[in-house]
Amino acid sequence: MSRKSHSRFLTALTAGSLVALALSQAAQAQDAQRIRVRGAIESLSGDTLVVKTREGSDATVALKAGWKVGGIKKASVEDIKPGDFVGVASLPKGTGPDGAIEVLIFPASMKGTGEGNRPWDAQPNSQMTNATVSNAVKSVDGHTITLTYQGKEKTISIADGTPIVTLAPATKDDLKPGAGVVVTGEKAADGSISASQIAVGLNGVIPPM
Repeated sequence: MSRKSHSRFLTALTAGSLVALALSQAAQAQDAQRIRVRGAIESLSGDTLVVKTREGSDATVALKAGWKVGGIKKASVEDIKPGDFVGVASLPKGTGPDGAIEVLIFPASMKGTGEGNRPWDAQPNSQMTNATVSNAVKSVDGHTITLTYQGKEKTISIADGTPIVTLAPATKDDLKPGAGVVVTGEKAADGSISASQIAVGLNGVIPPM
């Protein structure tokens, strides 16, 4: 790889890492002004992004100077190995382990990002657990993983069909109409939204976070 190509790769990879970090930090934030906009791109004009949200309305996002974009690509449950660091959104099932809503496999360089368990806004009563996989078991009913974090342990079942993704380099050229995005930003008192981080699904992937 040439020095120039290597530099471009590192820049893109860093952007993806920053997006994941922003998502993890947003999970911890208690400030009511923090917001995640989920949906599909309607348009991008300069530093103004319009997203058709999953609720059906349009959200206009003012992108801050130096804004970054990172990619989300499809992965598989077979990619999850003991020792991996993952972010798992889950829901309680009443009995037995919580059930995964989605799984994000972090790159090894991001191990420890946002470690812990906290409420999440993917669905009512959902939680996000960023932790290390200490055990991964496959059974006839799917997969079960045991997560360890901050001296604690949590077991989560992963049913067949659960969205599983990982991070990948992306550029502004990937922000095309129809592409799925998760935008982490702030909502001002007047209702305006601004952001500096965008996670975009690659090759038709809808970011499940």
